[in-house]
Amino acid sequence: MTASPENTAPLPDDRDREERPEIRTEYKFSHVTTQRYLPTPGKAPGWPFAEIGHWKMDVNGTAGDWIRELTDWRREHLTRIGYDDANYRRPELQWAQRNFVHAQMMIEDRYFYDPAMGKYTVDRYLDDLEERFGGLDSVLLWYIYPNIGIDDRNQFDLIHDLPGGVEGIRGVVADFHRRGVKVFLPTMPWDNGTREQGEPDWLAIARLVKQTGADGINGDTYNGVPRAFFDACDALGCPVVVQPESTISAEEHLIWNVQSWGKKVPTDVIPSVAKFKWLEPRHMINYENRWGRDRSNDLQYIFFNGVGYNAWENVWGIWNQFTPRDAATLRRIATVERKFAPLMVSMDWQPYAATLQAGVFASRFPGEGRTLWNIVNRNEYEVRGEQIAVPHAEGTRYFDAWNGVPLQPRLADGKATLAMTLEGKGYGALLALEAGVQDADLEAFLELMKGFAKTPLQSLSNQWKSIPQTLVDIARTAPVAEAAEGMVTIPAGEFDFVVGGIEIEGQTWDGVDFQYPWENSARRGHRKLMRMRSFHIDRTPVSNAQFKRFVDDSGYRPRDAHNFLRDWIEGAPAAGWENKPVTWVSIEDARAYAQWAGKRLPHEWEWQYAAQGSDGRVYPWGDAWNAAAVPAANRERRLRSPADVDAHPEGASPFGVLDLVGNVWQWTDEYFDEHTRAAALRGGSSYRPQTSHWYFPQAYRLDQHGKYLLMSPGKDRSGGVGFRCVVDAE
Repeated sequence: MTASPENTAPLPDDRDREERPEIRTEYKFSHVTTQRYLPTPGKAPGWPFAEIGHWKMDVNGTAGDWIRELTDWRREHLTRIGYDDANYRRPELQWAQRNFVHAQMMIEDRYFYDPAMGKYTVDRYLDDLEERFGGLDSVLLWYIYPNIGIDDRNQFDLIHDLPGGVEGIRGVVADFHRRGVKVFLPTMPWDNGTREQGEPDWLAIARLVKQTGADGINGDTYNGVPRAFFDACDALGCPVVVQPESTISAEEHLIWNVQSWGKKVPTDVIPSVAKFKWLEPRHMINYENRWGRDRSNDLQYIFFNGVGYNAWENVWGIWNQFTPRDAATLRRIATVERKFAPLMVSMDWQPYAATLQAGVFASRFPGEGRTLWNIVNRNEYEVRGEQIAVPHAEGTRYFDAWNGVPLQPRLADGKATLAMTLEGKGYGALLALEAGVQDADLEAFLELMKGFAKTPLQSLSNQWKSIPQTLVDIARTAPVAEAAEGMVTIPAGEFDFVVGGIEIEGQTWDGVDFQYPWENSARRGHRKLMRMRSFHIDRTPVSNAQFKRFVDDSGYRPRDAHNFLRDWIEGAPAAGWENKPVTWVSIEDARAYAQWAGKRLPHEWEWQYAAQGSDGRVYPWGDAWNAAAVPAANRERRLRSPADVDAHPEGASPFGVLDLVGNVWQWTDEYFDEHTRAAALRGGSSYRPQTSHWYFPQAYRLDQHGKYLLMSPGKDRSGGVGFRCVVDAE
């Protein structure tokens, strides 16, 4: 692991340190055992004012000392953990060392699954990414959070509810493999409030890996995936790359976690060095910044360290797309890193190779017969001219690998000095090929990079904007003068429609939650004075008995019947369940019932007006919580039967509408954008799984709603969701 003397920067001797006190350093690296990044040369560890005086830091003058002491630190820490690199030498795991562009993909993304055709569209998903930023090396299929906890299905159940079940996902994995993309499945330790699995997580996920043909496991919230997951897959004959979602905390995990994510890169002018990349240069890191709007610092970090990126854009149904500039930058970085993948994991990697211009930094990646320097310009302005001087050997050829052109060095004193132009906040790549070394693909690579360089990155837009959402139209019914039996007339009137999303993540970012027709973008908080027409609404949610009459009369059978009326027995509700709200019905099933009944689903503001009236009350019955007005909370791991729809008359709204809150969620509106569909759910349910704040949160207050991501009816149906209908009044 120790860098060879001939491949490191010249180290100042004792006389140099005495004569040049500005490079006298006393680095103490023991404190970095739990940090993600290593302290940079030129400032003391723990230096609190990263941006003060950075222009005075002499990186070239101090990097030698820094590398020498850090090399000693690396040797010590590998000894402390009894390091064994066997897993990095295993051929079946070495694809991780080429895994430069990774993506966490929401299974609900409409580019991945077409709900109208009812089929997976892997090629469409990958074609889009190829066009925008050069495509993926691996993908994480994400099918659990944020919907988990709306009922008692656990993390392992949910893959079975995807279209086609596990076999369908096996086909998906095969489609990704056909395009050269590896596939990760997720696991999370915090899911201990839903249905008991009856076996350890590592055995359950290992079985899914084997069944689907997946290549890796992503450990959500893990700071290092435990060895048990790695060993369980090995025992089934399906070795995997395990990838913790958080940065490794226990250094021993480096032995079998051959890949990890990185987060929260410092923004110091001097770029940071990734700790675990330094400990083991073959360890692949995919840096993740899910909410980043401007990713320029992220991308310079990955290029300087020779690591990869998590190109995550669909964040829990919120579309955080790469700007054109960032997308083009990632494409060019990935093209270089893929071409020179063996160099990116060079055991003699040297960060802070000497450069000639202030604010320009380079990492040296040597290999057999060739060396690559990845260069980043941390200045906001263009830097032209000579950038780097390197030892020269007769016959060595030099190329500007970033711009795709050969370079003519200035030779003097055994060194080659090379000039390039670096855009502001831009990049460079110097390739040196020793005499006699041939590269059959080099010409095609240089031509590709030359084509990219025709469009300066700074000429591309770096402006981020959320994408628009559309409300699915709900056609009005034939108007009816009087409310039918079982319905309540809601008079015309005005009320303040005030509601907010209770998504766990997203804070106040543009694009979170829904975009109502009167808004110009999606956002968490909504308010509008509504002038309501009169309408009739079901006094209670649709019951099992009512839905049974619909099924018997219409012969309704959904195209996707998975989980349809899952709690019924031989085509009928269980004895005693007739007056309970029907559940395990999708929004499509609810619409079919409404059409049969001459009704429709309510708009969300209609539901809220019927529940709240015009006085802005917090709950249907008033402003104070009343436990007698709702079913008792269910904090167990399994769903229990809902209460009868008329069991809690104290929960009536000002208009006499019942069972609005705390029994089962209720379908209202659906919204969609280019990538995601979601339904506005109202009223919450009695099911409150414990042990984690990541479960689908409840919304009992009338100024709150849930956002439920939609994919396919079989996955969308839930034991915690029912519905009621409305009819337009004359």
